[in-house]
Amino acid sequence: MKKPILLILLLLSFFLQIFSQSPKGYWYGAANVKLRNTYSNYLVELILEHDKNNVKGVLNYFFKNSYRSIPVRGTYNSDTRLVYISNIPVSYYGSYYNRDVDCAMSLQATLRVSQVNSVLKGSFISKPEYKYTCPEILFNLTLSTDSLKHDSLIHAIKILKETFQVWRPSETDTIATVTIQPRNVVNYVVSNQYKEREKVVAEELIVESDTLKVDFYDNGEIDGDSISVFYNDKLIAFNRILSTRSVHFEIPVDSTKEINEITMFADNLGSIPPNTALMIVNDGKKRYELRLTSNLEKSATIRIKKKKNPPNLPKGRL
Repeated sequence: MKKPILLILLLLSFFLQIFSQSPKGYWYGAANVKLRNTYSNYLVELILEHDKNNVKGVLNYFFKNSYRSIPVRGTYNSDTRLVYISNIPVSYYGSYYNRDVDCAMSLQATLRVSQVNSVLKGSFISKPEYKYTCPEILFNLTLSTDSLKHDSLIHAIKILKETFQVWRPSETDTIATVTIQPRNVVNYVVSNQYKEREKVVAEELIVESDTLKVDFYDNGEIDGDSISVFYNDKLIAFNRILSTRSVHFEIPVDSTKEINEITMFADNLGSIPPNTALMIVNDGKKRYELRLTSNLEKSATIRIKKKKNPPNLPKGRL
């Protein structure tokens, strides 16, 4: 008699676990456009926090050579296990490189739980009047169980803008969409404001190359941050809007100076102050990721020193 009861209790426990499953967690997978010749276009990451009938979090996706990071809010129906998030800007599958066009789409996904894994199976769906222009995008997102063991899940959602970014760009992600040729730009208003603000040294780098590759991205949620860039106190770029695509420079190191300086000047504070940026510096041998913050009183500055090569000694001498 005990064995049937134990079996029933185990089955009840199993089914209760299934039906009480939460969509909370880190989900990842590929998304495919629903066309005759279906192929993977998007790599998707979805980080969700769950509270009763509501979900919130961050949706990240890679598309061709661009990256998008979008805060999202939606609903979760525990009876149907349906996650619904509306008004997500999704890059049109036929966009050319560096010329994305957005489709306003909704995410609909059903939570499926098994002893093997948990998945969110669903699609991005456009409004009916745009269903032929922006076709359905199907996906299967798998739950990463390791992510549930870390506080970084909630941390990523709460302070994505300022101090945490789920995405860490690799060499292949650092693709210039706006390449700036460093040259003196005349703007007396910005130049005068620059002189009035305090320069705060955020980092000192020792580099080996004569030329640096420098990329600026928005550090988190895209909120309209705009910057000007000064090199050795001279304006070289004005009013550049930060996004998930880099603003790219190739800057020659001035060997006549002991120290070179790159300064990020905040043109505005965006909709979420202060003005923050992810700056990537590559000297050909080393790659540095720097998170900078500027406001209307202070400008973040990077100091750069050229590594001095040891003198050549005559042969036969140590």
